[in-house]
Amino acid sequence: MYHAADCRLCERALEVVRDAQAELGFELELVDIGGDPALEARYRENLPVVEIDGERAFTYFIEPDAFRARLSH
Repeated sequence: MYHAADCRLCERALEVVRDAQAELGFELELVDIGGDPALEARYRENLPVVEIDGERAFTYFIEPDAFRARLSH
């Protein structure tokens, strides 16, 4: 999950992801884009960004049921 400090959408998305992680037990990597010009350019306008297996799966909002369904594919 790509995120940044003081990002309210990121905080909400992380809650959804952590709840699903507690239930389903997947690996989570958090990447703070702050201070990295390449990551800022790629992700800032779409935060938060959740990638699953290297593929962009969610931006802005993560609906819990859709997230769980995506993980099961």
